[in-house]
Amino acid sequence: MKLFTTLLLLFVFISCANSKNRAYTASTPASPLVKTFLGIPLTDSIDFIRWNLTLDDDKYSIDCNYGIGKPNTNGFYNGGKKVSFSGQLKKEKNTYLLQNGDHILKLAELNNNLLHVLNSDNSLLVGGGGWSYALNSLSPVLTDQVNINAKRTVLADSIAFVGRTPCGIPNIPKSAQCYKLKWSLVLYSNNTYKLRGTAWEKEGGKRADWKIVEGKDGKIIYQLNDDKGNPYIHLLKLDEGVVIFTDEKGNLLVGDHDFSYTLNRKS
Repeated sequence: MKLFTTLLLLFVFISCANSKNRAYTASTPASPLVKTFLGIPLTDSIDFIRWNLTLDDDKYSIDCNYGIGKPNTNGFYNGGKKVSFSGQLKKEKNTYLLQNGDHILKLAELNNNLLHVLNSDNSLLVGGGGWSYALNSLSPVLTDQVNINAKRTVLADSIAFVGRTPCGIPNIPKSAQCYKLKWSLVLYSNNTYKLRGTAWEKEGGKRADWKIVEGKDGKIIYQLNDDKGNPYIHLLKLDEGVVIFTDEKGNLLVGDHDFSYTLNRKS
C-alpha cells in the first residue's frame, strides 16, 4: 500500500512538472470581435470584460465576468454577467488560435508572461483610455524576451497614447493609496513630449525630451527623459497602435486582473 501511494504521488508530481498549463488574467474592452468570440450579444452594453484564461497543450478554458463597471470599485453593477467554456487550441509560431464553434480568437504571445488579442489582419487590437487588450500571466518570470518586432516610423507631427496601468512604474513614486495610474502621452516630431496623468495632476503635466533607442534584437524603445536629460520612462513599441512599459533593463512589465502596462494609440 505504501509503495502504491508513493508511486501515485510520484506520478502526480511528474505530471504537474510536465504540464504546460498556463494561466492569464486581464480586464479588457469589449470589441465586437471579442464579444462575438465569447458569445456575448453585440447589443449588450459593456464597460469591460475580466478574463481568466488557461492554456493547456491543445485545449483552453475561459471564465469571464463582464458588464457595466460600478463607480469607485473594480467590480460590476449587480455582479455583472458570466460566460465560461472550453475549446480547442492551436499554436502557429507565436500565435495562439482559440476556437469556439465557428469563431476563432487569435492571441499573440509577446513572451511567456504576456498575450495580446489580435485583429483579423494580425495587428494588435488597440484598446482605449480605460483598458487594454493584453493578458497577464498569473506566474510571471523576469524576462526581456519579445516575440514581435515593430518597425520604426517617422512622425509627421505627433502621436498620442492613453491608458491606465497598475502603480508599479519605475521612477514613478508609489503611494500606499495608489490603485491605478492614468496616462495621456503625446510624442512630438521635434522630440519633445507632453505627459499628463495621475502622477502629475498637481503639476499640470510634464514636458521634456524623448528619443528612440534601439533595444535587444533591434527593438524600438521610446525613451522619455526627465528635466535633466536622464532616462525617465521606457516604452517598447509593439505595434503602430500599442506600446508597453519596460524597466531600465528592457524587461516587459506584467500587469494584473485589473490593468496591463500597455498604452493605446489615440486617434
